[in-house]
Amino acid sequence: MRVIAIVLDSVGIGEMPDSSEYGDQGSNTLVNTARAVGKLNLPNLAKMGLGNLDTIEGVPSIPAKGAYGVMLEKSPGKDSTTGHWELAGIILKKPFDLFPNGFPENLIKEFEKRTGRRVIGNKPASGTEIIKELGLEHEQTGALIVYTSADSVFQIAAKEEIVPVEELYRCCEIARDLLDEFGFKVGRVIARPFTGNYPDYVRTPRRHDYSLEPEDEMLLDVLVQSDIPVYGVGKIYDLYAGRGITESYKTDSNIDGIQKTIKLIIEKRHTCFIYTNLVDYDMKYGHRNDPYGYAKALEEFDFNLPEIWKNMKEDDFLFITADHGCDPTTPSTDHSRERVPILVCGSKVRKNVYLGIRESFADFGQTIADLFGVRKLNNGTSFKSLLLH
Repeated sequence: MRVIAIVLDSVGIGEMPDSSEYGDQGSNTLVNTARAVGKLNLPNLAKMGLGNLDTIEGVPSIPAKGAYGVMLEKSPGKDSTTGHWELAGIILKKPFDLFPNGFPENLIKEFEKRTGRRVIGNKPASGTEIIKELGLEHEQTGALIVYTSADSVFQIAAKEEIVPVEELYRCCEIARDLLDEFGFKVGRVIARPFTGNYPDYVRTPRRHDYSLEPEDEMLLDVLVQSDIPVYGVGKIYDLYAGRGITESYKTDSNIDGIQKTIKLIIEKRHTCFIYTNLVDYDMKYGHRNDPYGYAKALEEFDFNLPEIWKNMKEDDFLFITADHGCDPTTPSTDHSRERVPILVCGSKVRKNVYLGIRESFADFGQTIADLFGVRKLNNGTSFKSLLLH
């Protein structure tokens, strides 16, 4: 038996009950994207029950080939680390620290001392906008562009021709150590290399995330301790700080992630967990308020779904979900506090089963643990009994 789980990064499906606390009232990534572009062409996701979860223009409500529902997030926050940790069974005891006014001066001074480079920026910003704003100064001075967002992130942008990628990575490692030394709970330090000429800078695929180590036992730990290999595709390795990952496969785009996932499905025929994150929805389109790019990326994934189904074995399970929202139609360029879809199919899965509104993303991890027959996680309620014939 294998479980293939694909996280469509930021593909939320409606505001959480507490969305007003985050300024995200009215956010609905899927529904609003469909409305903005006229309609979405997602016939295969419709077959999995997506159109039964909300009124999504172009995605009909039809009997599903498997199970479908939505999940609520119990942890405070709306970022990828929080979402993925909860998917794996960790509900945050304390939210990650945020820096709406930038990072403290004493932290930045020590960072400059240890890296040997000056810092410019140090404020919340859109990644594409801040490199446009400060790129020339960075090129002239070699200073590092440091910025944050509405999420718990310390991001460092540098042009590859000015700061070699290996040096940028070393600077990120210094920042990770410093934040921990100062007692700040920051979800991720992110290397954001870019290239090109002003003002047409472009980010390169050599992004790298330095996450906090998960603060509790989680699904991936339990699986590898039970001799079940975990194959991470995309930024899965980064989000869990490498813990519980047997092999990791980096990707440079959604289609690369889809192709690598299919390759693993074809090659890894033994019992295992194939865990994929497809980040383009979030990184390339959600944060840039580009509903047309977002829609095209969704349709590209949908087009490739039959290839995934074709290569699944009789006893395989396919889970499709998300980790938060990033509505490209709202004025904000930040993540949105949203519910996420949960779609499950496979030969053993009952047809057209409504999983309801799950109280936590952790139900995802608990169900996968239950399917593999390993020990229970600390959080979440399994819906295995609803899935099986």
